[in-house]
Amino acid sequence: MFDYRFADQAALNLLLLIPMIVFLLWWMRKRTRAVIQQQISPKIAAFLTRSLAPKKRTFKIWLQCLSLLFFILALGRPQSGEGRQKAKSEGLEIMLAVDVSNSMLSEDVRPSRLELAQKELTRFVDSLGGDKVGIVAFAGSAILLSPMTNDKGALKMYIESLSPTAVSTQGTDFKKAIDEAYQALNRGGTEGDNPAVTRVIVIASDGEDNEKGGLDMAKKAASEGVRIFTLGFGTEAGGQIPVRDDNGNLVGYKKDKTGQTVVSRSTGEALKELAEAGQGTYQHVTFGGDAVKNLRASIDQLQRAQFDTMEVSHYNEHYQSFLLIGLILGLLELFLGERKSEGRLWRGRFEVAVD
Repeated sequence: MFDYRFADQAALNLLLLIPMIVFLLWWMRKRTRAVIQQQISPKIAAFLTRSLAPKKRTFKIWLQCLSLLFFILALGRPQSGEGRQKAKSEGLEIMLAVDVSNSMLSEDVRPSRLELAQKELTRFVDSLGGDKVGIVAFAGSAILLSPMTNDKGALKMYIESLSPTAVSTQGTDFKKAIDEAYQALNRGGTEGDNPAVTRVIVIASDGEDNEKGGLDMAKKAASEGVRIFTLGFGTEAGGQIPVRDDNGNLVGYKKDKTGQTVVSRSTGEALKELAEAGQGTYQHVTFGGDAVKNLRASIDQLQRAQFDTMEVSHYNEHYQSFLLIGLILGLLELFLGERKSEGRLWRGRFEVAVD
């Protein structure tokens, strides 16, 4: 009947408060008695405390402790009746390849291309169902930051940490980005004999490709069933690339070898070609736009695969009963007085003890 498990066992550490509170109340009562004996004569002290009911006060302390006990037990989430059921997960395998080159720091879109990409990709992760997602950061080189997972919290943490320092080489090389994402998909593919899994690469970039081979790599990936979708950031008018010190203060703007200020422009043509070669779609991202929503709609049309089947344990929650008992005991303590029902008599303006 009382065979419970506690989902949050750390909350039970609060039970140590109960003996501490009992000791503190005992010490305060003892201290109060000592002060009364020192400051007030015995006759007056007896008169002043005659209406007090020590048993009621002790009973109130017990009620307080019991109420706190049940509140803490409720906080620990008592459970019973373990049951198991099989849970199936269906979805896609998606790799996010995010451009972290210096040009993504351009502020022609606010707050910057990279920060806008972080916000939009976070929205994309929040819209996921059972899809598995990984993250690749790229510029002149590419690195796998997160293998495929459905842990949204971990994915958003990696997205928030994206910066040009994530890679060792600057520039923009779509070939290396697609190759790294493709290899990660192969390493982290669905286990088993299910050939229907759909694999997707989403490239988030401003489209300034400084190297060759990206288009050929996209065609190769598409020939092996990997679909490529692209998100474009930046404007055709372009913007300067800020240079900041270690404290984030603006110290100037990036210049080329001739000393001229670099203006990074984004036309999206390279990203459109990659999406076409990868049998996907291109979306230009603007603040408050529907690019991520349209990307999600396009990906949702692809065939989903069934991932690993897991056994999930579930229990019956009983914290409500403990919480109710704690509330009842607390209210009872609140309305219970500490004085005797008889023992004082009102005579005119003066209240005196009854003989």
